[in-house]
Amino acid sequence: MNIEDIVGILAGVFTTIAVMPQIWKAVKTRSVKDVNPYMFVILCLGVGLWTFYGILKKDWPIIITNGISLILNAIMLYLVVSSSYKKN
Repeated sequence: MNIEDIVGILAGVFTTIAVMPQIWKAVKTRSVKDVNPYMFVILCLGVGLWTFYGILKKDWPIIITNGISLILNAIMLYLVVSSSYKKN
């Protein structure tokens, strides 16, 4: 494994786990009132495209880290959207 692979994997890991504190806080407090759902829509589109790019390039670190990131961000988006429907 060369330095480029290590940097790429670390970057993917950190960007993948970045949303975890927000998910944890939302679940723990049961509140997402200050979370903008549009940010998570855009983020899901971005990591979804990165995942597709990884598939096209057959680059497993890109596929795996962005695929997991897509799932985590989609979970957060679900929490935000479902919370707004409960209010109405």
